[in-house]
Amino acid sequence: MPRPLMRASSNEHRVAIFGGRSNPALANKIAEAYGTTLGDLSIRDFADGEIYVRFEESIRGADLFIIQSTHPKADNWMELLLLIDAAKRASAERVTAVIPYFGYARQERKDQPRVSIAAKLMANMLTSAGVDRILTMELHAAQIQGFFDVPVDHLYGSTVLTDHVRQFDLDDFVVLAPDVGGLKMARAYAQRLGVDLALIDKRRPRQNEARVMNVIGDVEGKDVLIIDDIVDTAGTLTRAAKALKDHGALKIMAACTHGLLSGPAYDRIENSPLERLMITDTVPLKRPSDCIEVVSVSNLFAKAIRHIYTDRSVSTLFTD
Repeated sequence: MPRPLMRASSNEHRVAIFGGRSNPALANKIAEAYGTTLGDLSIRDFADGEIYVRFEESIRGADLFIIQSTHPKADNWMELLLLIDAAKRASAERVTAVIPYFGYARQERKDQPRVSIAAKLMANMLTSAGVDRILTMELHAAQIQGFFDVPVDHLYGSTVLTDHVRQFDLDDFVVLAPDVGGLKMARAYAQRLGVDLALIDKRRPRQNEARVMNVIGDVEGKDVLIIDDIVDTAGTLTRAAKALKDHGALKIMAACTHGLLSGPAYDRIENSPLERLMITDTVPLKRPSDCIEVVSVSNLFAKAIRHIYTDRSVSTLFTD
């Protein structure tokens, strides 16, 4: 008697992981943690700066994951869009953009007249390119997930950073939010670590400039961990560290998911009261520093890719 025909499940498609040029070290680590190697990919620049991409192996019917952080330059965005377009035209079954750092996420609202909502524009371009799913980490504003008409899996840097912080002595330890906007994130760290919470009230006279006004909470004679999602020019971070030292804090550390470290950031950090800045490898370091410690998120992304591929919940990766 002939066997009945069985409908193939989506999990029978092979998984294929590729990495763009924005963060090759992390892409290789994710593939290794998954138990595979990156697929063969050609990317080059024409003389005029145009980007050319080509998948050097068949991806027909594959469950495809493209790893590309989208920090500046804008070429990182363009490269990702071209890779998605090429993958769809090569008949990949599903294309997931793995974006460890989602660039332009800080421009997620129209808070002034005549400005762009850049985060929404980026979401529109990804959708137009044909992406089927987004996997990203620590969006500057969680509501950006609503800009997409495709599923978004949102990971949290705190998942790996809190595990790393637990190696320190947490007696007389305080978690601090550098501004009101970071209070929810800092509270999550404080709850996971079982420590007290403090806050800095500040005023920002212009972009990339912050003025510390007041420390709310008891930090005198205590070690303090400053929490933020992004450290860019490090002005907010180092001013917060100085204010904490002026208020009698002892050892001052910081944990930030995305280390952009632009402009004077390195000099500010190295000349500040900060003893240690812990960041993840969502964005590659411009140069090493004795004050900066990198914690890899490769294992977390590899687990998330496996959960997506096998149609399991991703949220279980960051719930206690």
